[in-house]
Amino acid sequence: MPGIRYLAEAYEAREPGRPGGTSGPAVVGVPTGRLVTDACQRLTRDRAAEWRDLHREGAPGLCPEAPRDEIDEVMAEVYENVSNGVYRAVFGTVLDGYAAAREGVSGRLELLSRRLTDRRNLAGATIAEADIRLSATLVRFDAVHHGHFPRSRRKVTEDPVRWACARDPRRTPGFGDAVGLDPVKRHRHQVHEGTDPSRIVPLGPDPSGWLTPHGRESPGGRPFGDGTPPGPVREGEEVPAEGRP
Repeated sequence: MPGIRYLAEAYEAREPGRPGGTSGPAVVGVPTGRLVTDACQRLTRDRAAEWRDLHREGAPGLCPEAPRDEIDEVMAEVYENVSNGVYRAVFGTVLDGYAAAREGVSGRLELLSRRLTDRRNLAGATIAEADIRLSATLVRFDAVHHGHFPRSRRKVTEDPVRWACARDPRRTPGFGDAVGLDPVKRHRHQVHEGTDPSRIVPLGPDPSGWLTPHGRESPGGRPFGDGTPPGPVREGEEVPAEGRP
C-alpha cells in the first residue's frame, strides 16, 4: 500500500498514541491508510460468506450452508484451544492461566487427530473455513510454537495424522505456494522480544519432509467441491520455493 511500510502505521493512523501492539490479519482502508478491523474471527467469515460477489469465478465456497453448523462448532474449538490457545500459552503468565492454555492446546490437537483419522477435512467433504484456520497453526507449530510447550507433548511431525494433515495443504494450490516459513520465524523471534530477547532466528526445522507424500487422498472428498483451484500466484507475490514449508 502506498505510503505504508509497517502495519503499525495503520494502527497509528486510526488511533494516534494507541497503546499495545499490532495484530494480523487486518483490513486497512486504501484511501485513508487506517486500520479498519483486525477481528480475525470475523475476517475469515466475512471473506468467505459476505464478500462472495468479489470472489473469482469458480472460487469454492469455504462456508457452505449445509454443514455450516458443524463448521461453526469445529471452528470455535479450533480458535479457542488451538489458534488463539497457542498465543495465550506463549504470552501468558501464571495469573493468566498459561498452564491451562498449554494443556488445552495439546488436548485439542489430540482430539483433532482422532477426528481426522478417517476424514480429509474437518467438516464436510471439501476445504472449509475451519481447515484454513487449523492449517495456519499446524504449519507454524514446530517452527515457532512447540518450544513453549511441555517437552512431553508431541510436535506435529511426531503425530502421523497431524503431520499428514499439515503436509496436505502444502500441495494444494492457494496454500503451499503462498506460505513461507522464513517470515513466520523472523516475526516470532525478532519482533516478540519479551519472549525471545536474543532475537536469533533458528535454522530449523528441516523443511525437506514437507514434500514427502501425505496419503490424505485415501479418505476421499473433493478439496474444492464444485469450484476450481486458484491459478498461479500473481507476479510479485510469489514465495520463494526455498522459503516454503
